[in-house]
Amino acid sequence: MPGPSKLFKKNMAEQTPAQSSKAEVVAIHQPNYLPYLGFFYKMARCDVFVYLDAVQYPRGRSFANRNRIKTPNGVTFLTIPVHIPRGREGRVLYTEVAIADLRWRDKHLKTVEMAYKRAPFFEPIFQRYQDTLLAHDQFVELNIALIETFAGYLGITCRRVRLSQLLSSFGQKSQLIVDICTALGAGIYLSGTGGGREYNDEALLKANGIELRYSDFVHPVYPQLWGDFVPNLCILDLLFNCGPESRTILLGGADDSTLQHKSVNR
Repeated sequence: MPGPSKLFKKNMAEQTPAQSSKAEVVAIHQPNYLPYLGFFYKMARCDVFVYLDAVQYPRGRSFANRNRIKTPNGVTFLTIPVHIPRGREGRVLYTEVAIADLRWRDKHLKTVEMAYKRAPFFEPIFQRYQDTLLAHDQFVELNIALIETFAGYLGITCRRVRLSQLLSSFGQKSQLIVDICTALGAGIYLSGTGGGREYNDEALLKANGIELRYSDFVHPVYPQLWGDFVPNLCILDLLFNCGPESRTILLGGADDSTLQHKSVNR
């Protein structure tokens, strides 16, 4: 299996409208720390995935720099300490966020090891997590590298592009979607269902020849350590517990040969 950096370079090749098709599906998301299953499901269901690395970093608590795991004592957060430049709160971009203190890495590694060392696929997944964690000391680079590492393990083959490399200027909210799809020459936008239904301007997308679709992700139930099943944990939980079966579980048993272009429920 190719290493994370080679996989990243392969999937992050620049895209041009000539390389794309109006039938292609585009999905977008901020490069957050260890996203939950729905993030990877959306990646697997699109043709081109855009990392929103040049958008505003959220003010206050969010999932940008943290996510949840399950421990013998219940659910806990893994949080990266970040530094926001003074006076830039609420206006700083993801690419401008710095990691405040690298000592957090040892704490995360120890916490994850204690929580999952009894999991059936602990060793191969932990090695990937540890190697990637220790190889990066920049916030966005680390988050994207972790996503690439586990997307590769899951066999997700969509092309990946960074917003910062795709566009030098762009609009906000639905105009951002229009700008991205136009730059890629794609005609279908796959939205998540979290805040998407509130913020998507379907009329604007339609006026620009873009079809709006919503992810049909349904959270699977899978074997877990430590008591009753808890949904919406970070991707590590599925991988530690299910290993090579994680892809099939994540995708609900979808056939690999039809996955990328399987119709998506509206």
